[in-house]
Amino acid sequence: MVEDEVIAQQLETLLTPAITKQENDYRKLGLRDRILNLPLMVAAVLTLLWRDVAGVTELTRMLAREGFLWCSPKNVSQQAISQRFLTFPAQLFETVFKDLLPNLRTTWHSRNKRTLPESIQFTITKFPQIWLVDSSTLEALFCKLKSLEDVPKGQLAGKMGTVIDLMTRLPVEIWFQENPKASDTKLESEILNLVTAKTLLLLDRGFYHFNFWLQLIEQKVHFITRPKKGAAIKVEQVFTDSYALKDRLIRLGSGTKQTPFITLRLIEVRSGKAWHSYLTSVLDPAILPPYVVADLYRRRWRIEDAFNTVKRLLGLSYLWTGSMNGIQLQIWGTWLFYAVLVDLGDAVADELSLPFDQISLEMIYRGFYHFYVAHQKGLASNPIKYFAAPENQDLGIVKRQRKPNMKLIVAPFPEKQRGTSEFFFQAPSKIPLTTGSQP
Repeated sequence: MVEDEVIAQQLETLLTPAITKQENDYRKLGLRDRILNLPLMVAAVLTLLWRDVAGVTELTRMLAREGFLWCSPKNVSQQAISQRFLTFPAQLFETVFKDLLPNLRTTWHSRNKRTLPESIQFTITKFPQIWLVDSSTLEALFCKLKSLEDVPKGQLAGKMGTVIDLMTRLPVEIWFQENPKASDTKLESEILNLVTAKTLLLLDRGFYHFNFWLQLIEQKVHFITRPKKGAAIKVEQVFTDSYALKDRLIRLGSGTKQTPFITLRLIEVRSGKAWHSYLTSVLDPAILPPYVVADLYRRRWRIEDAFNTVKRLLGLSYLWTGSMNGIQLQIWGTWLFYAVLVDLGDAVADELSLPFDQISLEMIYRGFYHFYVAHQKGLASNPIKYFAAPENQDLGIVKRQRKPNMKLIVAPFPEKQRGTSEFFFQAPSKIPLTTGSQP
């Protein structure tokens, strides 16, 4: 891609405060204020990502002839840049990334025209934070650096654990493990240290561990997950038992040290001929109604969307280096750019007064080129207004809606439903968005 000065200026405005804040740490690490310093390395990694540069050789040519982002042209050898990628402290990139996030969250809260899904609107009145937790394996070593020509390709390179805020869609925390086969349970202590009271976690079956669940509950943290097939349950109370919905209080476990007794809610929702089951530690249906539980958990897939974006679109499936430091450098740089892309997508959603779910981050990323052409012709000056303009909707920024929007049932004890129905949805004219009352 060709660099556009407007987008480059926005990146510089966002990142300069975070980079400046870390320059003291840069010196404390004993790093000299050489040419390949922190501002240049951040610019280099972001340029590799958002301009889809083929490799360090091409990056070196670009730096010599035109510079990139906030860096003016400089003559630096390809070998020097390659070596710098292997040795530059990844922790500096991590702190730049984490210093940027609070500013992006503040900006998110300043926007008020785009709407939130009904299940999130309801839940944040009870749980201010709804976090998605999962991990993903870094599949391959691509060897994008000249200094790594002899390193075997295709080897697994580790595993990253990620926490995403379902409301803002911004990353909360990233963890890296060198062992690509590490179990999700290895992240439990990190999660327990991170979460605060009144956080609601959406967990996959990789975190199916009774002791971990009990520790979360003890910290006043709650969760939604999926039960395992064949789990032995004891029903203690029935809240709803109808054709399309079963909501029951159950006891799991055998009373041993490995599987202590734990009381949860088991919610089962019928969709056609299939049943979808959910477990939650929120025992009161008035606090978290059954259909809200189901709708929230289907949104757990948003973390898979995030993994898909950073790995496929931003290239994290193809690692540039074989050093652990270099891999982490790329991880932090990629998630940093992802956060900036989410911020831009949210700004476009707000401009259009649409939910963020209807905005395609991929097509915004691919639309940078079209904005550059329009800007060079004097037809555009603001990427947010450009992507939101009706005449540019052929860029695919707004996703096509596959199904009509339906009103979510948020009653804690829904009335008995007859016949088949949409998967935990009801037509807007039938059920209003209220907590309802027990029939």
